[in-house]
This record gives sequence, structure tokens and C-alpha cells, in this order.
Amino acid sequence: MKLILAALAAAAIAGTAMADQLPPKRIFESPDLNGPRARGVKLSPDGRSVTYIKVRADDLTVTDLWVADVAGGEPRLLIDGKKLAPDARELSEAEKARRERAGVATRGVVDYAWDDQGKLILAPVEGDLYLYDIAADQVRQLTRTPGDEIDARISPRGRYVSYVRDDNLYITPVDGGPERALTEGGTELKSWGTAEFIAQEEMDRHTGYWWSPDEARIAIAHVDQTGVDVVDRPEVEATGAKVVAQRYPRVGRPNAVVELYVQDLASGARVKVDLGPDPDIYLGRVHWSKDGRTLYVQRQSRDQRRLDLIAVDPATGKGRVILTETSPHWVDLTDDFRPLSDGTFLWSSEKSGFRHLYLHDASGKAIRQLTRGDWQVAELLGVDEARGVAIFSANKDVPVERRIYEVSYRRPAEPRALTPAGGWWSAEVARTGGAFVGTYEDPRAPPQTALYRADGTRVRWIEENRLAEGHPFWPYLGRLRTPEYGTIPAADGSPLWYSLRTPPGFDPAKKYPVIVQVYGGPGSARVSKTWQSPEDQILLDAGYILFKLDNRGTPNRSVAFKTAIDRRLGQLEVDDQIAGAKFLQSLPYVDADRIGVTGWSYGGYMTLLLLTAPDSPFKAGVSGAPVTDWTLYDTHYTERFMGTPRDNPRGYEASEVVRRLDRLQPGSLLLVHGMADDNVTFDHSTRVMFELQARGVAFETMVYPGLRHRGGWTPMNRLHRALQTLDFFDRKLK
Repeated sequence: MKLILAALAAAAIAGTAMADQLPPKRIFESPDLNGPRARGVKLSPDGRSVTYIKVRADDLTVTDLWVADVAGGEPRLLIDGKKLAPDARELSEAEKARRERAGVATRGVVDYAWDDQGKLILAPVEGDLYLYDIAADQVRQLTRTPGDEIDARISPRGRYVSYVRDDNLYITPVDGGPERALTEGGTELKSWGTAEFIAQEEMDRHTGYWWSPDEARIAIAHVDQTGVDVVDRPEVEATGAKVVAQRYPRVGRPNAVVELYVQDLASGARVKVDLGPDPDIYLGRVHWSKDGRTLYVQRQSRDQRRLDLIAVDPATGKGRVILTETSPHWVDLTDDFRPLSDGTFLWSSEKSGFRHLYLHDASGKAIRQLTRGDWQVAELLGVDEARGVAIFSANKDVPVERRIYEVSYRRPAEPRALTPAGGWWSAEVARTGGAFVGTYEDPRAPPQTALYRADGTRVRWIEENRLAEGHPFWPYLGRLRTPEYGTIPAADGSPLWYSLRTPPGFDPAKKYPVIVQVYGGPGSARVSKTWQSPEDQILLDAGYILFKLDNRGTPNRSVAFKTAIDRRLGQLEVDDQIAGAKFLQSLPYVDADRIGVTGWSYGGYMTLLLLTAPDSPFKAGVSGAPVTDWTLYDTHYTERFMGTPRDNPRGYEASEVVRRLDRLQPGSLLLVHGMADDNVTFDHSTRVMFELQARGVAFETMVYPGLRHRGGWTPMNRLHRALQTLDFFDRKLK
């Protein structure tokens, strides 16, 4: 049997698998089997063109910037990422960390920004900055320094480019001239203009400075990490190793102290914003009013049960709380705050039991609720002030579908759907006029991007990506399996959505092994009517049924569903996933004794919990980069759901993995981890390795030198991990 498996693996790597199958190696080669996909889509300020980032057809590791004219014509290459940076260069730790937090896995043009006038595009490429002049149709290099310029953008009136280098904030005139340091003395421990680790990793805040609309002032964060614990983290590369002394705020321990200042650009004078008497808070979001007279700050309490919106006078730094959200569980940060020209603002709240949109006056008083019902607003995407409408995405029909809607904020009205049902929509809305670039996908349609008018009428394709002859996936269309969607009840009666895919050539009269693909953690739902990763085809073609289930605690449902796991991570999620496994065992075509499970990060944690549950129905599992002890994880994420070990000792004790390992069946685990992971640090896995070795329990492991939690994974690394997973399950479930 092992000889047969080895021959199949060798054939797969060589790209010569059986003709009726999709060779695993092809999944990770160019051109991308998903087809041409537009990422980072933005409408130009004048509405005449759409720009987007696109992976090169000849190299999956490099991205370029493309443009498509609204009037028509073929999209064209605007900035060639490979030409500007033919070879990858060693980036600073700050830039590596930013890319890791943002999930950037390519090089070349990985980010860009328009100026507000639509004359320039700024693109950071491998540590330096480039400006594309629209009128001149040419690119010029703006910076050429040993350090990396990070978090770069063009000022609102287009006179400056701002950026952070070596922990200080700089500006450079767009028309030429010397750069100017707005701050001095910044260090890794006491930095200016940057978002701290916890803000980038868990709060979805990736910047530490904010321009006023008139360019007269700039709000700047100062981050002091001196009180944050040092975690000595090994970083093992292919040719050596080092110990990184990482400032990592673990639960119950000190966070970085973040202060906010407003600096006058002309005089250089700086005033401190009053964030209240308690320094142990989170700087959630910062916004300027449309007229620049008010700075809005979202301040989140350390326990995350309170979120204050503060209106600050930028001249004095004095502020007043105009709105407060509280919860006995936690209050999530969002990007749904929108200041309007008349001084009112839009805001989203979960106070009704579901997240909905509200209009507030300048004092913070609620004027009206804009959306209502037993469904969830996913995101406020944009505002068209001329028509007085808010554009948003929502899972209004069913949790596994998402559409784009608009609703009036001037008068009571029902939301109007701008896109059809049946799949999953995302969008980028123009600053004015309500036009949007929408991307649609479903299980039989890879992501398709087009420009739409405000009423939802398609103007033109940006990337049609039609699954037809000529598409990279077309030769393998016969292998495509459309998921079955449905629900099973949780113990409390809540419907739990699942998806199930059967292998090609499926015969309901036979019995098949199943692999459950789990995440299960808060903040991420995996069951959706979206295009499925071609990587899944490796397991489907090998004869496995693939199953996903969104347990209690996952999003796109009610507040009660989401917060059911409060202070008890790893308990209800396990109960629900075991209910899913029992549902599988009830199906006539499932081999009840051959069910496996795999997941990454929280999914890796869930895999370990499921393998060690009493009377576990899972025979084998592949656990990737798992959290194994929540006391080793970071503050903002863990304390949101668990509190601290001091105030919730039983919850932490029940959620810990090592104490459960006496129930792990020998040989049932493959443990996988990157050896430079700075998020779920490697000691989460080594403590499991040590404990199993001490107990004499057989297990398998695969570690990846130099790889982090998300970043650095090359196509060949991913191929290796996929084949390793397949080999393990074949040996354990067949």
C-alpha cells in the first residue's frame, strides 16, 4: 500500500497524475486555476476608471497594478511589479509584520492609493515608493532609502506623500523637495505613526496616523511598548536559527500604552488628545469630520464591554463622549462609522440583537434606525450623500449568501437589493454617486468583478472570469462538485449550517470516508455559497467527502448565537462539531468509522479538541498551527471571549489542550506548524509534542522552517502541506 501511495505522490508532484484527475502540482502553478481575479479594487476619484491588483499569469508570487476605463476597452497593465522589483529584497521586520498581519503573500505591487484629485497613484514596491502620474502616463521613484517606507499615502489635497520609516512619520512634497520628519526620536519600543501589534493582528487597524481633510493637521499615535512582556521566540530558518525577543501582549498582562496627538502641520505644534484617566484602553478607530473641525475617536475598554465615541476639539485635544455601546459579553469594533457633511453620522449597533444601521445627530443622539429585522448587516460599504442613501452588505436572506443593498437615511424605508441572490457579493463603493465595483462568486462561478451603476445595473466587466473554454479550470470542470447546503439543530435548537461535497463519480450505494474541514472560532464563518478552493480537489479526487459546519460562536447570525461561547471557548464549538459528525454517521453513504478532521489556527485548536473529546467520532486529524493554551495567546482576541485567567480560571482550565491528551488515540494526529510563527507562537505546538512524548503516545509532525502563521508560504510549501495531509489521511482513513 505504501508503495502505491508513494507512486501516486510522485506522479502528482511530476504533474502526471491520471488524465481524468486534476494533478495536485497544477493547483499551485501558473496561471492560477481560479482564473484572473481583481484584488484591491478602487474607483478613481473622477469615476472614469477602475484600478486593481492582479496576480501575474506567469508567476503566482508577483502582483501588478491594472486599470480599466469605465467607457470600455480592454484592461491594461499600469504598473509592472516585476519590472520595478525583478528580485525579492530583504524587508524590514516592520514591513514583514505588516504583510503578515494583512495576509499579503506576494511581492511587487501589493498595495496602492489614489490621491483625492485623481491625478496620482502611490504604490509601495519592496520597501520604496513609486508615483504614477496619470496625465504623463509614467512612473517615477519617490524614495530610495535603506529603510522601508511603510503605511504610505497621499495627503487629502495631494500636496504630500506621508509614510513611516524607522518608527517616525515623514512627509515629502509630491512635486519634489526634501522630506520632512514630523516626529523624531521614534524607536521600536516607542514609535510614532504606527499601529501596534495587537491593533494590526486583532483590531483590523493597520495605521497610526490620520490626515485632516484640509491637510492643516494630522493625528498621530504614539505607541509605548516598554511595559509589554518580552517573549523569546525561536525563528528557525533553513540554514540557521535565531531567538527573537518579541514584545507580545499575552492575556492578563500589560498592553502597549497608546497615546494620540494632533499636530499642526505649519507650526509643528502638537497637542495631546484626552483619552480619559485610564491608560489601559484600546485606541479603536480615528476619523475626521468632513469639515475637519472635529476628530472622532473610538475608545474601547480593556474588557471590551464598552465602546465610547469621543468628539475631540483638535485645537485643544479636549473631548466629550457622545455615544456609548455596552454589552455583558463584548462590543465588536467595526468600520461602520461614517461622518456626513451636515454633521450627522452613520453608526452600526447590535443593541437590537442583530447588527443594524442607525443615523445619529452631531450630539450623538439617535435620529432613526435604518435597518431592522432578524438578520445581520455585514458591513457599511459607502454613502451617497446626494441621494441620502447608505450602501451595505448583508446576509439578509440566509446566512450562507450575501448581497449588496441600499437604504435611505433621510426617511424611513425598506432596504433595496442592488444585486441578485444565489451567491456571495462584496463591493467597493465610489466616494460619490453610489456606483460600485462588485465581485460575485458562487460554488460554480469563480470571483467575477464588474462596475455597476448605483441602481445595480452592470456597466462593464473588470474581470469577467467566466468559467468557459480557455479558463484555467475549464479542463477540470468535470471534477467540480457543487456543495449540498443544509442545517442541523444544535443542543439549544439553533440551526447550524453545513456544506457537504461528494467526490467525483460518487455512488450513494457505496460508503466513503469523510474529512471535516473545521475552523469553528469567532469572527469567521466557513459555510458560504462561494467558489471553493481548487486545493480541496486533491482530497475530493482521492475519494473523500468534504464537510464543513459553522458552530455556535461564528458570525453572520444573531448576537445570541455569536456570544453563546462567551467565557467558555472550546466547549459549545466542540459539542456542535460532534453533532455534525453524528449527522454524518447517520448518512447511508458515510463510513461511520472513517471520519477525519483538519483545520488551521483556531481550526487546529478545534482539531485537537475534537480528537480528544470523550468517545470521539474522529479517527484522525491534521492540526495546523493550533492554539493549545489561551494563556499564551494575545490580549485583545482572548480577553474578548474569555476574560482573564484571574477572573475566569475555570474557563481557561476547561479550554486547555494538554490536560485532554490522555484521550488522544496513538497515531491519530499529524501536527503542523511554521517555525517562525509570530502569532500562534511555536511553543503552542512544542508543549503538545513534549507531553505526548512524555506519555509515550505516538503522533506525527511536520514543521516548516522560516514560515509564519500566514506569510511566506510559497506555492510549493502549500503543495507539500497538501500532499502531506493527503498521505496522512490515506494511511489513517483508508
